Amino acid sequence: MSIPKTLRLFLFFLLLGMVSACALPTLEGRVASQAINKQEAADTKLGRVLIPALEGQPELSGVLALDNPMDAFAARMLLISAAERSIDIQYYIWRDDITGKLLLHALHKAAQRGVRVRLLLDDNGISGLDQKLAALNEQPGVEVRLFNPFPFRTWKQLGFITDFSRLNKRMHNKSLTVDRLLTIVGGRNIGDEYFGATQGVAFADLDVLATGPIVDDMSHDFDRYWNSESAYPVSLLIDRPTQKRVQAIVEEQATTATIAQAQAYVQAVAQSTFIERLFAGQLNFLWVPVHIVSDDPAKVLDKAHQAGLLTSRLQAVLNQPELSVDIVSPYFVPTEQGVEILAALVRQGVQVRVLTNSLLATDVLPVHAGYAKYRVPMLKSGVSLYELRSEQNRTRPKEKAGLFGSSGTSLHAKTFAIDGKRVFVGSFNFDPRSARLNTELGFVIESPEMARAVAEAFDHGLREYAYQLGLNREQQLIWLEQTPEGMNILSNEPGAGLWTRLYVGFLSLLPIEPLL
Repeated sequence: MSIPKTLRLFLFFLLLGMVSACALPTLEGRVASQAINKQEAADTKLGRVLIPALEGQPELSGVLALDNPMDAFAARMLLISAAERSIDIQYYIWRDDITGKLLLHALHKAAQRGVRVRLLLDDNGISGLDQKLAALNEQPGVEVRLFNPFPFRTWKQLGFITDFSRLNKRMHNKSLTVDRLLTIVGGRNIGDEYFGATQGVAFADLDVLATGPIVDDMSHDFDRYWNSESAYPVSLLIDRPTQKRVQAIVEEQATTATIAQAQAYVQAVAQSTFIERLFAGQLNFLWVPVHIVSDDPAKVLDKAHQAGLLTSRLQAVLNQPELSVDIVSPYFVPTEQGVEILAALVRQGVQVRVLTNSLLATDVLPVHAGYAKYRVPMLKSGVSLYELRSEQNRTRPKEKAGLFGSSGTSLHAKTFAIDGKRVFVGSFNFDPRSARLNTELGFVIESPEMARAVAEAFDHGLREYAYQLGLNREQQLIWLEQTPEGMNILSNEPGAGLWTRLYVGFLSLLPIEPLL
């Protein structure tokens, strides 16, 4: 059966349009910019409080863990409200939900105060936000850029057909820096599920607030992403909105704080004493050496050298573990090479423990499939494995569930501790995607106190909200569940039905590991 000539012509021009549309605009005329200088930073209220505290310990940075989700949201809102000179923001996902709208409105208000705002977002994680980002970009002093953008704004995912290799690599970095004096770095994106007041999946996560020389390092790192080949001004990609449209968007965001679903967040900000304690010098910063580790942004264009990758920089900073390695990773796909590295550490007398999501707690089944096939080899090698329980299998109150989990959560924190001396906090997952495809960012913090907090979560807290995995006499997997009645031993994936287990087993047979 032959294809009618009219249909052939239509398909030809459709294909021609797709190919021509896949070309990104030129960056000619884009203006480079840098973080504000130290003198501008010093001449702010934050500067007058923080800089005297830094002068007595110029080599150390102050860090404060933000493990409580509401505190993490309030800290972001209040830092934006306190900014006087600049706000530099970089995220993988920014949802068009309550927290996303509240934070966008806070940026509008900061710009109206005369604060310079630079917002860099990965183009894969901003569904439904094109017009709102374009509206924010209309504010004087604001510039929005999209990292590694798709060529189409409607039916975005069609871009994978024409340029899969490039578009499959994303900017996974997460940071918010104010007045070149304070920065928040960690695992949280911007969205209700990351800040704990949602009826769907809520992510147990971890950020750190930092001040001191590490903020200079963070500002320089932001600049290289902001001025990289992959950062496109939103004005080149999205049509400029009318002033009427801008006004309507701003008014909608302003009313978000009045709706019932937003009240938990509004109250968290109103009740927080974060800024008052900050200005009074009462925040309990740990003053320790901190190192930034991040990927060269050219990684997404296959132009980065090995020495410019986060994995290489981590190896250089962490050295060889001697006593212990405690890993917390929601998406843990160790690969055969990773299993051998962990096994070699165990053979050298290093205690290796890993916490990741159980099948019922994960939000990405293919990743669990990529992890599941390595469980038995890791256990046989002496690695201790723990899996966060799903909501229905937990009895602990939400506020008492520990550093990395709570009732109703899926693990999302990305951290690990080495030898009880140093801790990594950032965006890096132990999987091939983080290592080879996406760009990542994190801090290595030389803090025995923070390292002990991770170790203590494994020592004392995990048994109450995570399964410990083991092998029975036949070398088959078992899950050990601590209950009020005693230890419960399960021989199948807890809470997962037969079809889910079969589906995950099928996925584990597919050659998809490099994409996970």
